Amino acid sequence: MLTKRIIPCLDVTLDSEGGTVVKGVEFVDLKKAGDPVDLAKRYNEQGADELVFLDITASHEGRSTMIDVIERTANEVFIPLTVGGGINSVEDVRQILRAGADKVSINTSAVKNPQLIKEASDIFGSQCIVTAIDCKRNPDVENNQDKTVLELEDGTPVWYEVVIYGGRKPTGLDAVQWAKKVEELGSGEILLTSMDRDGTYDGFDIPITRKLSEELEIPIIASGGVGKPEHMYGGFIDGKADAGLAASIFHFGEFTVRDVKEALRKKDIPVRL
Repeated sequence: MLTKRIIPCLDVTLDSEGGTVVKGVEFVDLKKAGDPVDLAKRYNEQGADELVFLDITASHEGRSTMIDVIERTANEVFIPLTVGGGINSVEDVRQILRAGADKVSINTSAVKNPQLIKEASDIFGSQCIVTAIDCKRNPDVENNQDKTVLELEDGTPVWYEVVIYGGRKPTGLDAVQWAKKVEELGSGEILLTSMDRDGTYDGFDIPITRKLSEELEIPIIASGGVGKPEHMYGGFIDGKADAGLAASIFHFGEFTVRDVKEALRKKDIPVRL
């Protein structure tokens, strides 16, 4: 088994202070969690493998990503930094990489213009391009027979619908089919977030995580729902994910990155300590 990555996520909104990390449940009821640069430094010191910085209201508000906050964050961390939010063009990708990011995450704009993935990966290399897929369970399988139907733990059949603009707009796109398309277009990685699990502390959404991990060649970062180290274990063993992303348990001091890694090491999951 390859070494598994533990990745804290900084969901950032623009405010009077210039940028604040927030965390909610199912993308709403956001609570402030701290300064992005301070949190990034903390996770760097705790041994995080990478950091993800998502400007979660940029697309919805129709603005570009907070370049100055990214520059300050990149200056303080010495691990790979992935940045997403409000990235609509190859030029936006170039600016984010120039600001110090190692990878760029594209979500809403990729759905609206899939060719952006191909253009960006052709220019900057697929290793720099992460496609973020936010999805939500849709139980209406009768009227969606062209979709990929998966079975939940309780046997309920659902398909997973891609949502954009920070979870505000359903697209009718099937998450499994969309994931396969972005791989073909040149995306180097997928950041998969289940809205149904986001902030719930109930663990990753295993059915969709496992399906993408089995069907695709590129790495899958599981996101949404981590409440304890055992959930990371489930994401790696049951979900077959390549990396696990979490926010709440780290931001609010319930566990450190090292706590999670040591718990995984005890269960024979290879991690970098």
